[in-house]
Amino acid sequence: MHKPALLSLATAIPPHCFKQKDVLDAAWDVFGSRFPDYDRFASIFANTGIVKRYGVKPFDWYLAQRGWPERTAAYLEGAESLFVEAASKALRDAALAAADIDTIVTVSSTGIATPSLEARVARRLGFRSDVSRVPVFGLGCAGGVSGLSIASRLAQARPGSNVLMVAVELCSLALRLDELTKANIVATSLFADGAAALVVRAGDGGQTQIEATGEHLWPNTLDVMGWSVDPLGFGVILRRTVPEFVATELKPALTQILARMDLGVADIDKFICHPGGAKVIEAIEGAMSLDQGTLEHERGVIADYGNMSAPTVLFILERTMARGLPQRSLVTALGPGFTASCVSLRHAA
Repeated sequence: MHKPALLSLATAIPPHCFKQKDVLDAAWDVFGSRFPDYDRFASIFANTGIVKRYGVKPFDWYLAQRGWPERTAAYLEGAESLFVEAASKALRDAALAAADIDTIVTVSSTGIATPSLEARVARRLGFRSDVSRVPVFGLGCAGGVSGLSIASRLAQARPGSNVLMVAVELCSLALRLDELTKANIVATSLFADGAAALVVRAGDGGQTQIEATGEHLWPNTLDVMGWSVDPLGFGVILRRTVPEFVATELKPALTQILARMDLGVADIDKFICHPGGAKVIEAIEGAMSLDQGTLEHERGVIADYGNMSAPTVLFILERTMARGLPQRSLVTALGPGFTASCVSLRHAA
């Protein structure tokens, strides 16, 4: 069968840069006097590994109470802009026009858009009227890898067709001033906005082939990560310690996924992982018996951009590709469900 190949990968960030130290100062002002023992949680900001991150709105916009109408307006404006920028870069790098795209996979879980984002920007970018649209919601941080997996399978089903996948997440819009919970403090310390786009095609070879894909859904884990919904917007759910979960559960799940690919852990030359935060990176290295510091690109991206949810791992893949992929890589991410999503890449030097 024709293996799908990754033709291009591009990323985009919004215009407003926030230094982590400034976010910490603002969080003290907002939460310090209202949150019991807030000083115990303030150290979370320093332990994320983040230096700076980006948002679709100016810093002060986040310091006022917002409801669904304002959050949705900000989502539509910001997500459409990032979609266009990331997709345009990916199309250019693949030497394609928007009219050459046969299928669009849009991944986003941080806002509601109906019609979905690819329809909203179709005229601006120049997609054909017969383009197939596949909007995907609810995968959270796993969405970038799952989106690549979906795009590769759609490309393999129609060799020669061009599939564009765009992951856009505006996590900053979920900031809640009213929720005095540890989960909200963790989200405030981590979340950022960004987008990534890629083009996949099967049938004519390619230097970086998508060798295999796989997922693992853990039972009884709906409370690990997700959104709650109320009149003001999304509220983050983080009811279990993700680093501890990764330490005990990740390797058995990846081993099962790899076995279904007829591979083992020893066959992987490089793991490319959604980082979550500094403690999650350490937990991944420990779980997979990687030397400390192995996930250097993960640490670099989290420092420079924060946790953008679905696009984050694609920022890491972009950075890894720029420095040279090894023969076989495994791109992995964890997200609501609780789910692990994996894609094996085979690279020809």
